[in-house]
Amino acid sequence: MSDTGRSLPLLKKLSYAAGHFLNDLCASMWFSYLLVFYHSVLGFQNTYAGVLLLAGQVADGLCTPLIGYESDRTPGCGTYGKRKTWHLVGTVSVVLSFAFIFNQCLGCDPTTPQWVSLTYFLPFIVVFQFGWAATQISHLALIPELVSCQHAKVELTAYRYAFTVIANIAVYAIAYLLFHFQAGQDDDPALTDSLGPMDIPVFRNLSLIILAVGCVFSLFFHLGTKEKRGGGATGGEVEEEEEEERRPLLVGSSSSPPLRSLLQWKCWLRQPSFYQVAVLYMCTRLIVNLSQTYISMYLINTLGLPKRFIATIPLVMYLSGFLSSFIMKSLSKLIGTAMTYFLGLLLVMAFSYWVLLDDQMGEQVYGAAVLLGAGSATILVMSLSMTADLIGDQTQSGAFVYGAMSFTDKVANGAAIMIIQAVHPCHTSVCCPACVWFYHYIMVLVTGGVAVVAALGLCTILIWPIRIREASLVVSGPQGQQEEEVSSDDATRVN
Repeated sequence: MSDTGRSLPLLKKLSYAAGHFLNDLCASMWFSYLLVFYHSVLGFQNTYAGVLLLAGQVADGLCTPLIGYESDRTPGCGTYGKRKTWHLVGTVSVVLSFAFIFNQCLGCDPTTPQWVSLTYFLPFIVVFQFGWAATQISHLALIPELVSCQHAKVELTAYRYAFTVIANIAVYAIAYLLFHFQAGQDDDPALTDSLGPMDIPVFRNLSLIILAVGCVFSLFFHLGTKEKRGGGATGGEVEEEEEEERRPLLVGSSSSPPLRSLLQWKCWLRQPSFYQVAVLYMCTRLIVNLSQTYISMYLINTLGLPKRFIATIPLVMYLSGFLSSFIMKSLSKLIGTAMTYFLGLLLVMAFSYWVLLDDQMGEQVYGAAVLLGAGSATILVMSLSMTADLIGDQTQSGAFVYGAMSFTDKVANGAAIMIIQAVHPCHTSVCCPACVWFYHYIMVLVTGGVAVVAALGLCTILIWPIRIREASLVVSGPQGQQEEEVSSDDATRVN
């Protein structure tokens, strides 16, 4: 039996999961510390810091569907494989740009106008987001090509998320050590507990360390993951086995060769399930990314905790997420993917309710962080599993689907952050007393509020399960030479 019909060997699972480790390291630092770095360390105004994050999200949002489309149609570099080729391009782009984002602009000083610094950082952010998108889409598109069983996809996605959690844990652990080392060298308690320009070396060193570590894991991925050529077939025998394992949506009559339905990118836009999954994926990413973005501001400005908490609290969140990832496969087999997603939403809502009721929880925030971490991990893995389930055996256009999902995520996150920054009550780089209640309610809205919308989206999937409609499918013969579009009546007739 081919690898696509069963679970992969452990080493191949680990090598695949390692392929997104560099992206995860950079994404953790991007969402957790970008606003903190530009607002509290470099002293940017709220709107300028929001513009930088918005520019990155828009660039990523525009790149993802385009990269997905190109990844589906280009053959790749020589015999290397199209997914791994795009992954390599993305990795190189990330390495060359990310270190410049978390550092003071070259030649700048305290008298440099902020718009000059803004212009300096924008090209690096665009290149980084292009590389991040290329790596993400190509890596996700490999899931339905490596395995075809639904539970195997959930397992591979869980391994992928486990590495995501490890990456986040690594970022926060390194950040804690860097802050701790800085505190040991500084005798002034005010500098130890507050953020400012003296923290620029901490963030610069953090970015350089995670780039070095991420490159090692990317090398492990490229050496250990083998991308199959020709739609996953490695030979005549394997191809025959895969054809037996897969159930085509349209089956030819006994007097003619079997037809295989192929959904191209235009056809996906006519699938209702495509939009159902997109809404759920967008809400999931809004919860995960916005809570990760504003948790540091909430800890510092609302709860008034020392700056070391911006490393320890996210660390607790991802430790709880890591532990929950081990039970997701068994839980999804027992109650289904949708109900497992709903349980994750309940944990997120419990966190939101706790924050709403206790505006001065202090160090009790550790307990709330456990709820948010476990809930975020669960809904993220389940939403990715639903996306892989939507694609099914339509791997020839899988990258476009992941790109479109990521497009909704990036645009929604960028718009939400820009709106939040625009309505911020303080218009200077120094937070006013209004920050206390502002970040308090922001944490409630970006978790509980979006979770309610996600629950409504989940209801539509429970009522109308994820499936590909037989109307307007692109059908090709066994060799794929001819393609035509058939209506639902034609599909019935063919069946």
